[in-house]
Amino acid sequence: MSRLEGKVAIVTGGARGQGEAEVRLFVAEGARVVFGDVLDDLGEIVAKDLGDAAVYLHHDVRHEDEWSRVVEEAESRFGKIDVLVNNAGVLDFGTLTHETSLESYMRLIEINQIGVFLGMRAVIPAMLRNQGGSIVNISSTNGFEGYGGTIAYTASKFAVRGMTKTAALEYGKAGIRVNSIHPGGIDTPMTRGADLGEMTEEEQDAMYEMFAMARAGKPREVANLALFLASDESSYCTGSEFIVDGGMMAGIVNPHARATAD
Repeated sequence: MSRLEGKVAIVTGGARGQGEAEVRLFVAEGARVVFGDVLDDLGEIVAKDLGDAAVYLHHDVRHEDEWSRVVEEAESRFGKIDVLVNNAGVLDFGTLTHETSLESYMRLIEINQIGVFLGMRAVIPAMLRNQGGSIVNISSTNGFEGYGGTIAYTASKFAVRGMTKTAALEYGKAGIRVNSIHPGGIDTPMTRGADLGEMTEEEQDAMYEMFAMARAGKPREVANLALFLASDESSYCTGSEFIVDGGMMAGIVNPHARATAD
């Protein structure tokens, strides 16, 4: 049997990158998925590829009414909600704290943090009716440690980590599990090009060389972890952080003390 057979999932930010990988993997593993994004052209392409098992909706996670519409669509179309992956997020890289405008700061907080809160609040009543469920909140390695030039992003990802633990404590007895995933160094459209700030792709590659696995991660590698947490295989996991970072947080490699597969 497929690992998500019979389950209904909501995934935010599902039009590209990690979110798209999660949507496609969940459908492949038997789930029916309602997913959203603000990138409608890309989202419609993903939905067309997946057929009747996936429904795409325009979804700005900052707005309560749009969350209500997504939940209503999932329940009316598929009858219940078993899984929520709060994946949608944005990154502002390279702006010093004293140069960060309040508008820019609040944009990241509203999408990365408030969006997660609104998502949990919207689906929990449906999960209570369903007598259980799994919420997977995508945080970041920035939810554990600071990184210069990311004041708003880091604040939002620390908050996601804390909100995850609070919700896990509140709803564990009701059968709702809440966990956070902390990716680091994943190769997605959000971490390339203009979103890198002043860091060039060459400089980014050199940065990865300092980490244990010496490469960027793939969206599918994050999706695999989300699949585990969405499935019944993780039935005793709640309130926990799951790191997928190629060893980034383990420390910096000494190039003179490194084995290779050569």
